[in-house]
Amino acid sequence: MWKLYSRSYLAHNRAARRSIAAAALAAAFFLSLVGSLFYNFWVYEIERITLEEGGWQGRVTVEQSGAALDETLDALARFANVETAALNTGLSENGVAVIDLTFRDLGDAYADLDRIREALALPDEAVQAHELLLSRYLVNDPQDSSPSLLMPFYLAVLGAVALALVLLIRNSFAITMQARLHQLGILASVGATPRQLRLCLLQEAAALALLPLALGTALGLAACSGVLAALNAAAAHVAGRHTAVFQMHPLLAAAILLLSLLTVLFSAWLPARRLSRMTPLEALRDGAAESPALRWKRRRHARLLALCFGIRGELAGNALRAQKRSLRIANVSLLLSFLGFTAMLCFFTLSGISTQMTYFARYQDAWDVMATVPGASLDDFSLTEPLRALPGVEDCTVYEKARAQCFLPAGAQSDALQALGGLGALDGSAVPLDGGWLVDAPIMVLDDASFLAYCEACGIEPALDGAVLLDRVWDSLHSHFRDPLYLPFVQPDTEALTLAGDGGAALGDLPLLGRTGDPPNLREEYDDYALVLFWPQSLWQELGAAWGLAPAGADTRLTVRLLGRDGITQEECRALQTAAAALLEEGGYACTIENRIDEKIANDEMIAGAQLILGAFCLLLAAIGLANVFLNTRGFVHQRRREFARYLSLGMTPAELRSLFWIEGAVVAGRPLVVTLPLTAAVVAFMLDASHLEAEIFLAQAPVLPVALFAALIVGTVALAYGLGARELLTGDLTAVLKDDSLR
Repeated sequence: MWKLYSRSYLAHNRAARRSIAAAALAAAFFLSLVGSLFYNFWVYEIERITLEEGGWQGRVTVEQSGAALDETLDALARFANVETAALNTGLSENGVAVIDLTFRDLGDAYADLDRIREALALPDEAVQAHELLLSRYLVNDPQDSSPSLLMPFYLAVLGAVALALVLLIRNSFAITMQARLHQLGILASVGATPRQLRLCLLQEAAALALLPLALGTALGLAACSGVLAALNAAAAHVAGRHTAVFQMHPLLAAAILLLSLLTVLFSAWLPARRLSRMTPLEALRDGAAESPALRWKRRRHARLLALCFGIRGELAGNALRAQKRSLRIANVSLLLSFLGFTAMLCFFTLSGISTQMTYFARYQDAWDVMATVPGASLDDFSLTEPLRALPGVEDCTVYEKARAQCFLPAGAQSDALQALGGLGALDGSAVPLDGGWLVDAPIMVLDDASFLAYCEACGIEPALDGAVLLDRVWDSLHSHFRDPLYLPFVQPDTEALTLAGDGGAALGDLPLLGRTGDPPNLREEYDDYALVLFWPQSLWQELGAAWGLAPAGADTRLTVRLLGRDGITQEECRALQTAAAALLEEGGYACTIENRIDEKIANDEMIAGAQLILGAFCLLLAAIGLANVFLNTRGFVHQRRREFARYLSLGMTPAELRSLFWIEGAVVAGRPLVVTLPLTAAVVAFMLDASHLEAEIFLAQAPVLPVALFAALIVGTVALAYGLGARELLTGDLTAVLKDDSLR
């Protein structure tokens, strides 16, 4: 009997069928798209980490070889959770063996590594976990107070989308079922039980949703494949990036389809449960009552809309309040999407301005090619002159860095610094010592030719038997980091500084050739409260090792800075980079090398990629909200026919009835815009104040056009939804609605 009843109802109510089918299609599409995207992003991240760092999950380093190493490998393989234990031949050398481990159950990886450390009596540093790779499997070090939150964030987003879709579809079912309240009351009055009513409503939902669910899942997977193809095309020129390949595990596809079905059934069960609990009298009374908008009119007044549009604004406001619960997802989604989109664009605009000012613009003329050579030092580096002689090189500086400390008596501080209260007034972390201060003294060791050229540029007599002091300290009390004011650090007659070792023990007096407020033309940042010292290579060879300042072994690192001609092109920059890399490789030096122009392009592409991902998420939120608007508008059409028929009988014209839809649509679309713009302005004002940027600089590059296009998308889509609803409602015969009491 219930099958006959459901079949009869669905056959005579195409609007209800379309509404439920559209809701199921939207749910399956969004869940499939988001789920498959996150799965493919996860797979791509695993592949990237594996390619760059290896697929090992744990690593053991032992000083063994031969039979002892074989015994250790056998012992590791006997651990129940260890799947493989293999010698890493690329990292093993000079009697030190590196063993890579993989585990069967990744959840116990950290616990098993602790057991391995104890069983083999190894020090803590000999056992290592691949923290980045394990974190992508939601396995984090229990001792880590700040674990990676990337995967939990992905899962939280997926959960939020699923919850939003549950509420979205629930609204669609609630609208359809509310329209049948009078019929359900009649059925209950003749003996239908609440369980029978619930099963009837659920079987209707399942029958209508199966085909749209399958179609929506397929469309979501196709859309995911299209997104990956678009991303691959956009990043095809990025060097070293491996191509993302669309992947879909059959179990994941089945899980998405099952989740979509459960979402639809749960969404249908919520209103069905509520309706089935109503008494027959309540169902008959509420089902036969007038439109909810008319009941709201007697309770509250839409004062603002009434002031702007008169009685039409009052009626539209009442209708919106009647739909408040069903439009909740739309309001929240549109608000969050527009707020997130505008805030994201403003943040990236400010970040780009700041990066341009503090990095690219500042170092525009400081470097064109930079190479970092680990394990090398100036003492044994023989390629300085060959690098300087490369075609297109206007200037070449080879340098290394070291750390030291300096004891600065209170009286040795400049008069201007003492007038502000001394170093302690500017730097809260300064360490007082014996009536003075123990100050950090970073050392920059330049090759002799570059050091002599630097002395000439500063107006200091060139020599190789002393250092040059960067004599400046930031006056943080009267300036900010964006436009800093500097004071002299030491007295003008300072001719030497006392360098100190650990604990402040004096190492010796360093002679100074002179003082300057301008550092050499390098891509380096300097501590604002440190006594930065520039040494020539010859002096460093004489005093660095003797005073214990020179780093040794793996801690040594050499930097090569090459500067080409003014206006160097990208092709010339790449050619210079290639030539320098080849020369260093021929000399037996492994290095990482980059050029300024490609670095700028890569930075811009990285920001654009982040904007694309976050923008797509904002569009997804907007799509959910707009889908809710469409479903709600079309679903309420049947319920509102009686309401609009009464308005027509009271003398309102079709044009006035149509204006009610436009007022409601304007409120739905305008609310997120009106709320977002002041909030965004406040956020931007806060970011401008924190970054010390002038508002005029931001306004000149403000993302007005993208924000306007996003707002136009919201307004246009909402207008389309309400326009279609008005057309469907007003083109029908409203006069017949007042006489229609059938059970269809």
